[in-house]
Amino acid sequence: MKLSSVLVTLFSSIVLAATDSRGDPRNVANAVYKNPKASIDDRVADLLWRMTIQEKMSQLVQGDIQNWINLTDNTFNQSGLIWNMEMRAGQFYVGYPPAEWDWVSQGIKKGQDYLMKNTTLGIPAIVQTEGIHGLLAINATIFNSPIGQACSFNPGLVEKMANIIAVESLALGINQMFAPLADLARELRYGRVEECYGEDGFLSGEMAYAYVKGVQDKKVSAMVKHFAAFGTPEQGLNTAPVHGGERELRTTYLPSFKRAIIDAGAWAIMTAYSAYDGIPAVADYHLLTEILRGEWGYKYWISSDAGATDRLCAAFKMCAAKPIDKTAIVQYALPAGNDVEMGGGSYSFNTIPDVLAKGGISIKDVDTAVSRILRAKFTMGLFENPYTGVAANQTSAIIHTSESIKVARQLDTESIVLLENKDATLPLKKSANVAVIGPMAHGFMNYGDYVVFQSQYRGVTPLDGIKAASTGKVTYAKGCERWSNDESGFAEAVAAASAADVAVVVVGTWSRDQNELWQGLNATTGEHVDVSSLNLVGAMPRLVAAIIKTGKPTVVVFSSGKPVTEAWISNNASALVQQFYPSEQGGNALADVLYGNYNPSGKLSVGIPYDVGTLPIYYDFMNSARTVDAGKVYDNGTLLFGHQYVLNSPEPLYEFGYGKSYSTFVYGNVTADKSVASAQDTVTFSVKVTNNSTRDGTEVVQLYVSDLIASVAVPNIQLKGFNKVAIGAGKTENVKIAVKIADLGLWNLKMKYVVEPGNFLVLVGSSSKDLRSNMTLTVK
Repeated sequence: MKLSSVLVTLFSSIVLAATDSRGDPRNVANAVYKNPKASIDDRVADLLWRMTIQEKMSQLVQGDIQNWINLTDNTFNQSGLIWNMEMRAGQFYVGYPPAEWDWVSQGIKKGQDYLMKNTTLGIPAIVQTEGIHGLLAINATIFNSPIGQACSFNPGLVEKMANIIAVESLALGINQMFAPLADLARELRYGRVEECYGEDGFLSGEMAYAYVKGVQDKKVSAMVKHFAAFGTPEQGLNTAPVHGGERELRTTYLPSFKRAIIDAGAWAIMTAYSAYDGIPAVADYHLLTEILRGEWGYKYWISSDAGATDRLCAAFKMCAAKPIDKTAIVQYALPAGNDVEMGGGSYSFNTIPDVLAKGGISIKDVDTAVSRILRAKFTMGLFENPYTGVAANQTSAIIHTSESIKVARQLDTESIVLLENKDATLPLKKSANVAVIGPMAHGFMNYGDYVVFQSQYRGVTPLDGIKAASTGKVTYAKGCERWSNDESGFAEAVAAASAADVAVVVVGTWSRDQNELWQGLNATTGEHVDVSSLNLVGAMPRLVAAIIKTGKPTVVVFSSGKPVTEAWISNNASALVQQFYPSEQGGNALADVLYGNYNPSGKLSVGIPYDVGTLPIYYDFMNSARTVDAGKVYDNGTLLFGHQYVLNSPEPLYEFGYGKSYSTFVYGNVTADKSVASAQDTVTFSVKVTNNSTRDGTEVVQLYVSDLIASVAVPNIQLKGFNKVAIGAGKTENVKIAVKIADLGLWNLKMKYVVEPGNFLVLVGSSSKDLRSNMTLTVK
């Protein structure tokens, strides 16, 4: 940018403001914006009027704590602090563990103190880090990955987790989480499946809603991401374009975002890297302004993802990339409604004063964006309490407490899904001699991405958990390395299994912590780690086969960030358990389920296919889809030919909502408080569920709705409610689920949302396929 242009713009804005009838804008002694009793609208207007164009621009570019604190030796750089707060003062990122707690906290304090005491207007910063399954800070509590959290079907527990994340964040002075994701995991080759709450918009919306409420109740801002439709990229490749039309966007991808953003009141949003139907999210005026602001009424701010604005030139070829056309980026993104530019790119938004001076954008574009982030800051209470960090000797009483560890274990335990249990192999007897086998069983914690460097060496492994729960003999053999075809460890593993009463084999996928992931170390899931196969890697499937061949009861545990497609294991293992990437208490949670300390209640948040070639296999396929005439290849090599598909099935191996229990639940007939309703009504459905066993259990009762006659093609069924209920042995519970009739609408031929009169089939059951009872609801 030309210095002369900036100076002219700065001088002009100050002179214009000085001649305003409201007086000197730089005299803030009794300014309205400093009065916490004034309305937020008045505070925003008063502060905006006082700001120079340089100050406005600075609010719209992300800063970085590393500009003034060296997080390897804690060296302070005063000139770096001054520069950052001139150019990038609106928010700054601190997610660089393993810095010491006090280094981060005191660095944040230096930043906030400078802004509040050494700048004319004293506008505090939003302090940002990651938090999808725990605060990204050394020794903070690590919860299980979101794909697992959603299997709990327990939004209340997710909200409790989010409360803990917020409390731990505030102890260091951090006030914003880059979470939750409202993306849908409908393309299983995609590396970030583990970060999503599953394939279904309703479930994902409920989980994201709970997260937002949980952190924001503590005045920590959520940043809902990645707006929108990011999780279904072409070929499953990270940041690739997403294909679809307006109706699919509104029917499938937007409801989970609306639930998290509007219903939960999220104070910030992050746009997606991708383009939907050819329009990059960072420049999508229709999505960011017409829908989000115009239709939904959203009042707060939107940020790009790291380096995402550069992609307008470098990836989408909408402007020159060598060098990056910064003016074009500003003109595309800012007027579209992308208010703030995250770091990691060319910092094109720093040219806003110059682009404005040349007439490339309007002052209204700038003021609108700035007012949105100011509104969030006033709502968060930052002007009254910009820094929340506690003394260094107090952090250990707040971060990683016994209560937070307890919640991590409970959420992880409730998230574990029992897929198979032949001949009641599980629960195990505590006196049984157990051989624990497999590369994911011990030696490291198999966490998902977005954890601190070397977190893999902290936590309870499956072996640790089984040893703690067992009164019998427990032996361990690794068997093979996760990334190798070497079978030299098989003999030891087979011997261990042969000598035991039962074998527990832990295999799956693996991700990396934030340092290792971006160093390019091998992984099979995580951000920018996409796959062409969902099979086990290397020697792992052969290890499982060798252990099953011993004839000893074999419990296989998939420790993974996405579904694993090994249908032969389902057929041949004595029991099969899915534990998506665990919490730091993962081994104890697994042992709780294996030994029956907890009766499994987890339900799949995402379906598991037979093979990658049968994708997609989400349950809510559109009417007219999924013709089935399945073929099969039997384990002995026999071929059964079909047509859809010739040698496989387009249906999932395990469907969304599936999960076994050690109890058996019997459903009665579903009833409703009214069978005829209007679009304004809420109808409560009831079903009696009996635990027909001798063991207390917990069932997730799921309610799906099918629109029997619609004016456009709609999903065959959709989840519209669920209720997780504890039911004692031999007991019956009357389970109630309320449904708003307004939620049964569709986007009609004129792209208007309407609830069409007619009949709807209401189905209640234990999964999206195992539907036990139904009734017809008529909408007038």
